[in-house]
Amino acid sequence: MSKKPIIVFEGIEGSGKTSHIKNVEKYLKKNNKKFIKIREPGGSKNSERIRKLILDNKSTFNNTTDLLLYLAARSENISLLKKHYKKK
Repeated sequence: MSKKPIIVFEGIEGSGKTSHIKNVEKYLKKNNKKFIKIREPGGSKNSERIRKLILDNKSTFNNTTDLLLYLAARSENISLLKKHYKKK
């Protein structure tokens, strides 16, 4: 099985993550590389719904609920990644 890279950008708000992601995306498209782009929370249809729920209600959830929502979004992204890598 060939190894497929996962590129991750982390940083505080305003640190340039979005700009770097756009540049990498342009490069990959220009070089005909297949890729998927996800974010956390978010990235898939269900994860985006969870993201909206988290961000719209941030102050109303207790810590456990907040954690479980983030984990649910991550679970959706893991499923998406598994499907993507099985196709290759």
